Amino acid sequence: MRRPFRAPPPTKEGPRINREIRVPEVQLIGDDGENIGVVSITEALARAAEAGLDLVEISPNSAPPVCKVLDFGKYKFQSQKKAAEARKKQKIVEIKEIKMRPNIDTHDYEVKMKAMERFFEEGDKVKVTLRFRGREMAHQDLGFKLLMKVKEETLEIAKVEAEPRLEGRQMVMLLAPK
Repeated sequence: MRRPFRAPPPTKEGPRINREIRVPEVQLIGDDGENIGVVSITEALARAAEAGLDLVEISPNSAPPVCKVLDFGKYKFQSQKKAAEARKKQKIVEIKEIKMRPNIDTHDYEVKMKAMERFFEEGDKVKVTLRFRGREMAHQDLGFKLLMKVKEETLEIAKVEAEPRLEGRQMVMLLAPK
Protein backbone atom coordinates (compact mmCIF):
# COMPACT_ATOMS: atom_id res chain seq x y z
CA MET A 1 0.00 0.00 0.00
CA ARG A 2 1.36 3.41 -0.99
CA ARG A 3 1.38 6.29 1.41
CA PRO A 4 0.25 9.71 0.16
CA PHE A 5 3.06 12.20 -0.46
CA ARG A 6 3.46 14.57 2.44
CA ALA A 7 5.46 17.79 2.19
CA PRO A 8 8.11 18.43 4.84
CA PRO A 9 7.11 20.81 7.62
CA PRO A 10 7.81 24.45 6.72
CA THR A 11 11.07 25.81 8.09
CA LYS A 12 10.55 28.86 10.27
CA GLU A 13 12.46 32.07 9.63
CA GLY A 14 14.32 33.61 12.54
CA PRO A 15 15.14 32.28 16.00
CA ARG A 16 13.10 29.64 17.83
CA ILE A 17 10.93 30.86 20.68
CA ASN A 18 9.26 29.35 23.77
CA ARG A 19 8.00 25.77 23.09
CA GLU A 20 9.91 25.53 19.77
CA ILE A 21 13.16 25.17 21.75
CA ARG A 22 13.60 21.42 22.17
CA VAL A 23 16.75 20.92 24.26
CA PRO A 24 16.92 19.77 27.91
CA GLU A 25 19.20 22.59 29.15
CA VAL A 26 19.92 26.16 28.08
CA GLN A 27 22.33 28.95 29.02
CA LEU A 28 19.85 31.57 30.27
CA ILE A 29 20.21 35.34 30.14
CA GLY A 30 17.58 37.27 32.10
CA ASP A 31 15.44 40.16 30.85
CA ASP A 32 17.85 42.65 32.45
CA GLY A 33 20.87 41.14 30.60
CA GLU A 34 22.12 39.24 33.66
CA ASN A 35 23.68 35.82 32.99
CA ILE A 36 21.66 33.34 35.09
CA GLY A 37 23.61 30.25 33.98
CA VAL A 38 22.70 26.77 32.76
CA VAL A 39 19.11 25.88 33.68
CA SER A 40 16.53 23.31 32.50
CA ILE A 41 14.21 24.34 29.68
CA THR A 42 11.16 24.09 31.94
CA GLU A 43 12.69 26.50 34.48
CA ALA A 44 13.71 28.89 31.68
CA LEU A 45 10.15 28.84 30.24
CA ALA A 46 8.72 29.40 33.74
CA ARG A 47 10.97 32.44 34.29
CA ALA A 48 9.96 33.89 30.91
CA ALA A 49 6.25 33.37 31.67
CA GLU A 50 6.70 34.90 35.13
CA ALA A 51 8.21 38.03 33.55
CA GLY A 52 5.43 38.10 30.92
CA LEU A 53 8.00 37.81 28.12
CA ASP A 54 9.24 35.21 25.62
CA LEU A 55 12.18 32.81 25.75
CA VAL A 56 14.20 33.42 22.55
CA GLU A 57 17.06 31.23 21.32
CA ILE A 58 19.90 33.69 20.58
CA SER A 59 22.77 31.29 19.80
CA PRO A 60 21.46 27.86 18.79
CA ASN A 61 24.84 26.37 17.79
CA SER A 62 26.58 26.70 21.16
CA ALA A 63 26.45 23.94 23.75
CA PRO A 64 24.13 24.44 25.62
CA PRO A 65 22.18 26.90 23.40
CA VAL A 66 22.02 30.49 24.69
CA CYS A 67 18.48 31.75 25.34
CA LYS A 68 17.35 35.16 26.49
CA VAL A 69 14.17 36.35 28.20
CA LEU A 70 12.82 39.24 26.12
CA ASP A 71 9.81 40.63 24.25
CA PHE A 72 9.97 38.79 20.90
CA GLY A 73 7.87 41.37 19.01
CA LYS A 74 10.24 44.15 20.07
CA TYR A 75 13.29 41.98 19.26
CA LYS A 76 11.95 41.22 15.77
CA PHE A 77 11.22 44.91 15.14
CA GLN A 78 14.73 45.92 16.24
CA SER A 79 16.38 43.31 13.99
CA GLN A 80 14.29 44.45 10.99
CA LYS A 81 15.28 48.05 11.73
CA LYS A 82 18.99 47.07 11.83
CA ALA A 83 18.69 45.21 8.52
CA ALA A 84 16.98 48.20 6.87
CA GLU A 85 19.71 50.52 8.17
CA ALA A 86 22.41 48.23 6.77
CA ARG A 87 20.66 48.16 3.37
CA LYS A 88 20.41 51.96 3.36
CA LYS A 89 24.15 52.39 3.93
CA GLN A 90 25.03 49.93 1.17
CA LYS A 91 26.32 51.51 -2.07
CA ILE A 92 25.44 49.80 -5.32
CA VAL A 93 28.32 50.18 -7.77
CA GLU A 94 27.03 51.14 -11.18
CA ILE A 95 28.88 50.89 -14.47
CA LYS A 96 28.74 54.19 -16.34
CA GLU A 97 29.60 54.23 -20.03
CA ILE A 98 31.65 56.87 -21.84
CA LYS A 99 31.51 56.64 -25.63
CA MET A 100 34.27 58.06 -27.81
CA ARG A 101 35.47 58.00 -31.42
CA PRO A 102 39.12 57.53 -32.48
CA ASN A 103 39.38 61.07 -33.93
CA ILE A 104 37.78 62.85 -30.95
CA ASP A 105 38.41 66.60 -30.63
CA THR A 106 40.49 67.84 -27.65
CA HIS A 107 37.63 69.77 -26.03
CA ASP A 108 35.23 66.83 -26.36
CA TYR A 109 37.91 64.58 -24.87
CA GLU A 110 38.37 66.92 -21.88
CA VAL A 111 34.60 67.03 -21.26
CA LYS A 112 34.47 63.21 -21.26
CA MET A 113 37.45 63.05 -18.87
CA LYS A 114 35.71 65.45 -16.43
CA ALA A 115 32.60 63.25 -16.54
CA MET A 116 34.78 60.19 -15.84
CA GLU A 117 36.37 61.90 -12.82
CA ARG A 118 32.91 62.73 -11.47
CA PHE A 119 31.82 59.08 -11.87
CA PHE A 120 34.92 57.88 -10.00
CA GLU A 121 34.23 60.33 -7.15
CA GLU A 122 30.73 58.86 -6.83
CA GLY A 123 32.30 55.39 -6.59
CA ASP A 124 31.07 54.09 -9.94
CA LYS A 125 32.97 52.04 -12.50
CA VAL A 126 33.46 53.46 -16.00
CA LYS A 127 33.31 51.51 -19.24
CA VAL A 128 35.12 53.43 -22.00
CA THR A 129 33.76 52.43 -25.41
CA LEU A 130 35.56 53.49 -28.57
CA ARG A 131 33.43 52.98 -31.66
CA PHE A 132 34.98 52.57 -35.11
CA ARG A 133 33.00 53.47 -38.24
CA GLY A 134 33.75 52.49 -41.83
CA ARG A 135 37.42 52.91 -42.74
CA GLU A 136 38.38 53.71 -39.12
CA MET A 137 38.65 49.93 -38.61
CA ALA A 138 41.91 50.07 -40.60
CA HIS A 139 43.39 52.40 -37.95
CA GLN A 140 42.71 50.48 -34.75
CA ASP A 141 46.13 51.55 -33.45
CA LEU A 142 44.81 55.14 -33.13
CA GLY A 143 41.96 53.90 -30.97
CA PHE A 144 44.32 51.83 -28.84
CA LYS A 145 46.59 54.87 -28.32
CA LEU A 146 43.56 56.95 -27.25
CA LEU A 147 42.55 54.34 -24.65
CA MET A 148 46.14 54.22 -23.38
CA LYS A 149 46.01 58.02 -22.99
CA VAL A 150 42.77 57.70 -20.97
CA LYS A 151 44.43 55.00 -18.83
CA GLU A 152 47.48 57.25 -18.14
CA GLU A 153 45.37 60.29 -17.23
CA THR A 154 43.17 58.35 -14.79
CA LEU A 155 46.10 56.48 -13.19
CA GLU A 156 45.91 58.38 -9.85
CA ILE A 157 42.15 58.02 -9.35
CA ALA A 158 41.33 54.71 -11.07
CA LYS A 159 42.68 51.25 -11.80
CA VAL A 160 42.17 49.24 -14.99
CA GLU A 161 39.82 46.33 -14.39
CA ALA A 162 39.72 45.16 -18.02
CA GLU A 163 42.46 46.06 -20.50
CA PRO A 164 41.41 47.48 -23.91
CA ARG A 165 40.05 44.75 -26.18
CA LEU A 166 38.30 44.74 -29.53
CA GLU A 167 34.67 43.56 -29.59
CA GLY A 168 33.39 43.71 -33.16
CA ARG A 169 33.53 47.34 -34.32
CA GLN A 170 34.30 48.78 -30.87
CA MET A 171 37.18 48.74 -28.42
CA VAL A 172 36.26 48.49 -24.73
CA MET A 173 38.15 49.18 -21.49
CA LEU A 174 36.76 49.00 -17.92
CA LEU A 175 38.07 51.29 -15.16
CA ALA A 176 37.25 51.13 -11.44
CA PRO A 177 37.86 53.81 -8.76
CA LYS A 178 40.83 53.25 -6.40
